[in-house]
Amino acid sequence: MQRILSTELPMHPGEQVTIAGWLHRRRILKQVAFLIVRDAAGLAQVVVTDPATRAEIEAISEESVIEVTAKVSVNAAAPAGVELISPRVRVQSAVSVPLPLELHRPELTATLPTQLDHAALALRHPTRSRAVRVAAAATEGFRSALAAQRFVEIHTPKIVASATESGANVFALDYFGRPGYLAQSPQFYKQMMVGVFERVFEVGPVFRAEPHDTGRHLAQYTSLDAELGFITDHRDVMAVLTSALAGMAAAVEPWAALETPSEIPAVHFTEALKIAGAPEDEPDLAPAHERAVGAWAKEKHGSEFVFVTGYPMAKRPFYTHPDPADPRYSNGFDLLFRGMELVTGGQRLHRYEDYVTALDGDVEPYAGYLDAFRYGMPRHGGFAIGLERFVARLLEARNVREVTAFPRDLHRIAP
Repeated sequence: MQRILSTELPMHPGEQVTIAGWLHRRRILKQVAFLIVRDAAGLAQVVVTDPATRAEIEAISEESVIEVTAKVSVNAAAPAGVELISPRVRVQSAVSVPLPLELHRPELTATLPTQLDHAALALRHPTRSRAVRVAAAATEGFRSALAAQRFVEIHTPKIVASATESGANVFALDYFGRPGYLAQSPQFYKQMMVGVFERVFEVGPVFRAEPHDTGRHLAQYTSLDAELGFITDHRDVMAVLTSALAGMAAAVEPWAALETPSEIPAVHFTEALKIAGAPEDEPDLAPAHERAVGAWAKEKHGSEFVFVTGYPMAKRPFYTHPDPADPRYSNGFDLLFRGMELVTGGQRLHRYEDYVTALDGDVEPYAGYLDAFRYGMPRHGGFAIGLERFVARLLEARNVREVTAFPRDLHRIAP
């Protein structure tokens, strides 16, 4: 008999069916026993009244993998309004060790380090698996939104010959006897591919050797990158980002509600400093400043998102295009989501001679990258969304590790 999922049971009243999954919870009473079976779709209740079958299941531990063939009976009090009766239970994989976590409770009570140490088990809990599903849906929404706008998905190397952002924040490795690095971003390659497809995006891992031990930083995370050519300035990039976020919001709607305004409010960096009560010579926004600007956007515009534009050129990478009206500031932006930086983006330099100037003539380390600009590149720009940070803010997790299946940080490199 072909296996069906728990959510399909209401479509088979009175029929004999087979389900399979993990023994989520077991209640042994004097005259009856109840098994709750969990599969990828949800939960199913199995009622056992036969004494012989009841004796068999007393020896089955929670989280053992079982197969149940039984009759579907309508019962409004059961999950989805049906339950399984007169079952035959077969064990596919028995658990014979104590469980380090209790998965049947609504919330995981184990500490976060314990959850991460036992990730293979903890991820089975609905709160942890929900985060993974949201990440998958958000990624699909991002892909769909950009594909609908002529973007081409690309896949770029994660082992590179030079640092993208800063030489101090890269993981160095021995690449067949010569130096190599784990890519901090696909920045160089997505810019080069603008010269091929005009509009490109990528979903992939990036690596930052930043010794941060906070609830918002990871050494490896998933970046949703996009780059587009033939723009006027960074505002065109912001418009595409807004549409991508709308696609992501629509995709995650079954698990989490998110409103994205058709036009996200924007504030210049100098004004953001005033809103946050920061000194006017502050070169960047600290987390407390971001929270203040986020609160302002929520109060004044009813938006959980806000663009901060015009960051000082001193705090932007060398490929950032300056503001033609005031070269001290950039045509770059950050997008804050619920008071935390979620996206960095902006307009890039697109002329070879501008890169020579920005690098003070030291172009050799970037020769392969800069070749693209010798051969003609349009005005272009792009952005990068941190997927784990997006999911954490969306689900109101206190720590980004709560929504990351196997986080890598200052202290953790396993499992």
